[in-house]
Amino acid sequence: MPGASVYIILCADGSYYTGLTREEVSTRFSQHVNGIDPKAYTFSRRPLKLIWNSHFDRIDEAIATERRIKGWSRAKKEAMMRGDFDLLPELAARRNKKF
Repeated sequence: MPGASVYIILCADGSYYTGLTREEVSTRFSQHVNGIDPKAYTFSRRPLKLIWNSHFDRIDEAIATERRIKGWSRAKKEAMMRGDFDLLPELAARRNKKF
């Protein structure tokens, strides 16, 4: 499969993990679930639930998307996963607003 996928996992502690893979998302998710790397963010936060993923034909687009999402607030990630794209600019403006 050319390209890459970006995915978001909900961890047992309520946090989100955003990752990127060139493998099938199900294969990569299984690796997280099985805890193959004790140093991985998700290792001590199992059980895990795959809650969102998107495939990109170009690896550079996938990398840019992963980086962008990792910088977002929890509220913005949740809006994106719900498909509430109209709310994204408002959530970005709130985060950048200085008090």
